[in-house]
Amino acid sequence: MPADPRTTIYASPAALAQALAAQISAELQQAIAARGKALLVISGGTTPRRLLETLSQASLDWPAVTVTLADERWVPDSDPRSNAALAAQTLLRNAAVAARFLPMFRADLDITAAAREFSNALYTCCLPIDVLLLGMGNDGHTASLFPQGDLLSRAMAPDCSDIALPMHAPGAPEPRITLTLPTLASARHTHLHIEGQGKQQMLRHALASRDLPIARVLAAAGARADVHTCD
Repeated sequence: MPADPRTTIYASPAALAQALAAQISAELQQAIAARGKALLVISGGTTPRRLLETLSQASLDWPAVTVTLADERWVPDSDPRSNAALAAQTLLRNAAVAARFLPMFRADLDITAAAREFSNALYTCCLPIDVLLLGMGNDGHTASLFPQGDLLSRAMAPDCSDIALPMHAPGAPEPRITLTLPTLASARHTHLHIEGQGKQQMLRHALASRDLPIARVLAAAGARADVHTCD
């Protein structure tokens, strides 16, 4: 049975943001020193805003960094629910404005074609992931790997050859594109960022059950995964 991931509990959201931003910055710099480039994959939602804003100010060779998303809602970046919009508002500013951003949404393509084109672009430029920042929903989903997602079994298969897939799930207002389990599991460093006792309790439940998407992603990452949390 895989061990639970390392967990660091911080005194406040601000302390978490400062410490994790410094850690991610160091990991990206290490990747750049080793390979001349780095791939950072971030998640959407309200939780990472402070962290991403802090990371945007890091002294780093940002032109060598490609930033992309763990998942995206099928909406244009003019929509407030867009994860690309969140990235632009929080991370891709200050020093980090020099980073390259690789979007998932394409207005000129349908969602299946966009997932395929994104997969090709990501494969060509920069896999595997150097640093992966994940969140978790109250149902145990991460990225857009929803427990009731229509392509969940395919996306979670250890031998899945797809880098990214479309995903439809009951209760989700729009379809999504998500990275698959093998793509996420390729990350050299995985950080799960959750805040609040409700999310902490959900994670404990997920790790005990072992079958929810977040538990399976963390298990696949193994010793390369860390959990960062605060009340």
